[in-house]
Amino acid sequence: MTTGVLSNITAPNGWMWQSLWAVAPRVKETGRPDLPPLSVYLEAGVVPRDSRPDNHNRLGEDLSRYLVVRPGDIVFNKLRTWQGGLGVSRNQGIVSPAYFVCRADSATEPRFLHYLLRSKPYLAELARISKWMPPSQFDTPWDNLRLLPVLLPPLEEQRRIAGFLDAETARIEALVSAEQRVLDRLAERRQSGVVAAVSGIEEADRRASILPWLESIPASWQEVRVGLLARMGSGHTPSRSRPDWWVDCDIPWITTGEVKQVRDDRIEELYETREKISKLGLENSSAEIHPAGTVFLCRTASAGYSGIMGLDMATSQDFVTWTCGPGLNSHYLLWCLRAMRPDLLGRLAMGSTHKTIYVPDLQMLRIPLPPLESQIGIVKAIHDQNSRIDALVDKVRRQVSLLAERRQALITAAVTGQFDVSTASGRGVTE
Repeated sequence: MTTGVLSNITAPNGWMWQSLWAVAPRVKETGRPDLPPLSVYLEAGVVPRDSRPDNHNRLGEDLSRYLVVRPGDIVFNKLRTWQGGLGVSRNQGIVSPAYFVCRADSATEPRFLHYLLRSKPYLAELARISKWMPPSQFDTPWDNLRLLPVLLPPLEEQRRIAGFLDAETARIEALVSAEQRVLDRLAERRQSGVVAAVSGIEEADRRASILPWLESIPASWQEVRVGLLARMGSGHTPSRSRPDWWVDCDIPWITTGEVKQVRDDRIEELYETREKISKLGLENSSAEIHPAGTVFLCRTASAGYSGIMGLDMATSQDFVTWTCGPGLNSHYLLWCLRAMRPDLLGRLAMGSTHKTIYVPDLQMLRIPLPPLESQIGIVKAIHDQNSRIDALVDKVRRQVSLLAERRQALITAAVTGQFDVSTASGRGVTE
């Protein structure tokens, strides 16, 4: 009965293979628009939609068509099932009719199915039976999912395993949460250190700052509009309706896709772009090639994130640029922009869902300005400080990764019968 990855699993004595549809048939109960909407997350499973601020998907107009979910039902996001986009609901509510809702029979513990389907071999099998949908999704058809072989021990053993995993995964998740709090504090320390550095905090003779993101600066420093120190530029996207403009594209072209790279403040200079633009397209737009060393800032989709061009590049209309003159170090300007990013987003970014920083506001942007030699020293101090913090961040992230591996090893070993959970010992489990 087993296929693919699951054929490598040996069923322990008393355990049986059955099809998913036989133990958890699909249900299509509708007509309850009064129930609260639920969402399915890769890490959290099935949770109330309003419990997560990061859900920006719009609800349908007719909620009476949404599927009713009862406590214990298993919900599958068919486009994310292969990644673990499934889980047992603890709540009553409704989900999109594009999801699958299954209801376990009396001989099946829903919590056991939750862990079984999230185990390493099952995630691999779910990926195998799913159909690729460009650019980056997989669709799991019900006709494939319903025939998925599930390995079940007797009901009491299912409950014992589920209870063990509930306790052990809760313990691991508590450790992960503690590590995440450490990461948050390190990120705050990193940001506050950058702000302190570009405000010359070590100099005692100070005066009040006119900048909203600084309290004070050294008395000898100025606060200067960036446009007086650097040539400000913008980008443009040539028309896609002219295919000839998109032939022989070899000029690096920064779009919002590159922001993912510079969201990590460790990366300062950008050397690769996902897209290129042609010379002809450039000539027929208001875009221009900016020299290496130009500072760029995204003002739309990921507003406020900035970097430095490592090569001569052009940008889309989502960016503004500054090509620094002789009195301004480009890396110093970059760290000023990163220091003020929370202020930019809170004070200048407009829009409720997609924040946008408008060019006229950026034209008036001011920064604290020490002598050039001091700017270079500040950049070095920031690099030294961040190197120490980043080493701690890497250590904590490795610990989080090991905890995730431990969690998956426990789940896989328990739901495939590799060890007896009543003694919590056996072969194949990493301590």
